[in-house]
Amino acid sequence: METSIVTGNCQKGRKGEGEKGRSYFPFRGPSSRLSSQRGFSLLELMIAMFIVIILLSVAIPTYQKAVEHARETVLHENLWQMRRAIDQYASDKGKLPASLDDLVSSKYLREKPVDPITDKSEWKEIQGDDPNSPENSQGLKDVKSTADGEDSSGVKYEDY
Repeated sequence: METSIVTGNCQKGRKGEGEKGRSYFPFRGPSSRLSSQRGFSLLELMIAMFIVIILLSVAIPTYQKAVEHARETVLHENLWQMRRAIDQYASDKGKLPASLDDLVSSKYLREKPVDPITDKSEWKEIQGDDPNSPENSQGLKDVKSTADGEDSSGVKYEDY
């Protein structure tokens, strides 16, 4: 028997037990089933799976919209860079380039850009009369995407 320092009363049994050996913690006794269980119950796993599914159902569409927006932005930028290179070529050489390959070989572009929508380096090259040329020859006036479909705001990719 132990004597309590605070009250001076005698205490029986083990630490955590009251009178007649009853535990103060009825769910955590040494013979309790809860203390001997390991792992998660099926219900806990199902709840966790439902939470993950709900989070994924929100995250995946948001991710897909972000990827689509990024591709549209890259398409705009590629077209702008190619059109700028056509203008620079025309200013420097006094004539329009015959194709995108002329821009690459003359180092106005490092390489033919890839259309992010189709994942190909194929572009619709718009030929037209060269206003700078004295013999009215044809040259590359504009570049368009060959992708089918529309962007998130309803504009066709070929109209960029």
